[in-house]
Order: sequence, then C-alpha cells, then structure tokens
Amino acid sequence: MMLRHLVFGLLALSPLAAVPAEAQQPRTQRPTNDEGLVPQPRPEKQFPLGASWTAVSVGGRPVGGERPSLVIDEQLRAKGFSGCNTFSATAFPLREQALAVGPVAVTRKACDGASMATERAFLVALRGARKWDVVQGRLVLTGVAGEIQFERAL
Repeated sequence: MMLRHLVFGLLALSPLAAVPAEAQQPRTQRPTNDEGLVPQPRPEKQFPLGASWTAVSVGGRPVGGERPSLVIDEQLRAKGFSGCNTFSATAFPLREQALAVGPVAVTRKACDGASMATERAFLVALRGARKWDVVQGRLVLTGVAGEIQFERAL
C-alpha cells in the first residue's frame, strides 16, 4: 500500500503532470489563407426554381435561331422549348449543386435540319446534366454530354 502511494506521488511530480491535458495532445493546425484567416465554408446555393432561362450555348457552341428554354418549377418539373418541340422531364436539384434529370418527353413536330440538330444536342446535354451553377447571372448545367449555358429570360 505504501509503495502504491509512493508511485502515485512520483507521477504527480513528473514534468507531464504539471502540463494541462489539452496541451499534451498533438495540435492540429487549421488551414488558413494568405492573410492568416481561417476560410469559412460557403453557404449552399439554392437552385432558382420558377425562373425562366434561355440557352445561349450548347456544348460550347452558340445557339442561333429559335433558342431552347428551360423552367424548373416548384414541383421539380423541367419544361420548355427544345429548339423545335416542347419538352418536359423531372429535374431534381440536389445537394452540392448536383442535378438529376429524369426521362424527357418531347412533342413530335418536324423542323429544318439545323433546328433538329440544336434540339438533339440540347436534349442530350440536358438529360446528361449532373451539376448546376449560377455564374455571373447565367445558369450553367454540366454533364457527360457537355455544358449548357442559359441567360435569364423575362
């Protein structure tokens, strides 16, 4: 019993015993920017539901003639004009600016070759869209089939 008290007494006098427990833990340094400030997380962006958008480029190419349009309403239905026909689909804006677009229903009107080519490229890019962002007032959808850039419509 006396030996136990002696061991505990020696431990209490050791240099580590005088240092607070939190100081004994290894310190992890928080990353800072050039000014020494800790960067704050960006707030999650909200998809602009109900806003009307007109395509200005599809797959990096400017859109001429009748330009495709898009609205995603409060019921998460995407609808609009695809360059020749009207379309509708389900579209779910998700966390971290992800996007899921469901099967697309399209009317069956025939148009000239250029309009049909624009429509095909638009619908393929829309269906393949996986991410969205609003950059300098433009809605940008990106995915496996390319990028669509929209400007706000009235």
